Amino acid sequence: MADTLVPLSPLHGWDQKFSELPESVSLTEEPFVTMVDLWVDPAGPGGSAASNILGVDLPTTPSTCIEGDAATAIWLGPDEFLITTRSQAPEEVEAQLRSAVTPHGGAAIDVSAQRTTLRLRGTHARDVLAKGCSIDLHPKVFGPGAAVQTMLALAGVVLIPLDSTGTDYRILVRSSFARYLAEWLIDAAEEFGIVPV
Repeated sequence: MADTLVPLSPLHGWDQKFSELPESVSLTEEPFVTMVDLWVDPAGPGGSAASNILGVDLPTTPSTCIEGDAATAIWLGPDEFLITTRSQAPEEVEAQLRSAVTPHGGAAIDVSAQRTTLRLRGTHARDVLAKGCSIDLHPKVFGPGAAVQTMLALAGVVLIPLDSTGTDYRILVRSSFARYLAEWLIDAAEEFGIVPV
């Protein structure tokens, strides 16, 4: 009888380290999010077909995202989007989008294994990010609906604010940088109440 393979996230086993963080800087992993890179003209028939499948419009403003009930569309370039969802398996989303946009010169590819997602919350979440990120994080200019590709410490990330108070962020980081970034965030949060073990 063959052994069953069990998928492990890039930060599998880090729950204990994350639990040692203070409430003012909580960190959790949101593993196994379906992610599909989508290339299509958002104003053309392929964009409309993709939007119909996703139930959300594709953003046309740089560094923004549009969140729907089941999926989020993140602007990565004029005709490039990162689609995230938890409602469907990666191969299903990829197949549906591919069949919708290919006739219109578009493309879709599953990149779910490429990144993992971290959720940073708390009253000092913005202070922690500010230690390693050069963008203006003030909620007046970086609030819900924004999504930027930037550097956080030495890791390239997609950073998404989830509230208008600077206390809740989603960080998409490449799997190969996940442990580095988690360690960096824990270290950056130390001044806010972590007791080193």
